[in-house]
Amino acid sequence: MNKILVIDDEPSVRGVIREILEYENYSVCEAGSGLEALEKAATEPVSLALLDVKMPGMDGFETLPRIKEKYDFPVIMVSAHITVDQVSNALKLGAYDCIPKPLDLNRLLISIRHAVEREELLAEIKELRNSKAN
Repeated sequence: MNKILVIDDEPSVRGVIREILEYENYSVCEAGSGLEALEKAATEPVSLALLDVKMPGMDGFETLPRIKEKYDFPVIMVSAHITVDQVSNALKLGAYDCIPKPLDLNRLLISIRHAVEREELLAEIKELRNSKAN
């Protein structure tokens, strides 16, 4: 089962997203800050992260490169106040997608599904290449 790490400083937002994702049969873990997200990623088998941009302390733009330097899972940025320049910057930093708040449920689920399927295909290709090399 794919585990999604929901990173948002607002517990109510994390709770709503958790309910939606669990209804769609995803496993969910939560982090209330960028630092907590890095700690969770180190201990949980994360398949994908939903990362809020605006958070106190380490914001999403500081957290994203730290996640990407250590982990291979896709990160979808979410924000109520994201500009076109910030979207471009997020994608350059390695974000899979950027979704505005309030979240469009269908867009969120489609983006998650596509990101997870892409990662599964990349893992399968890697496995096939390794088996050919042996």
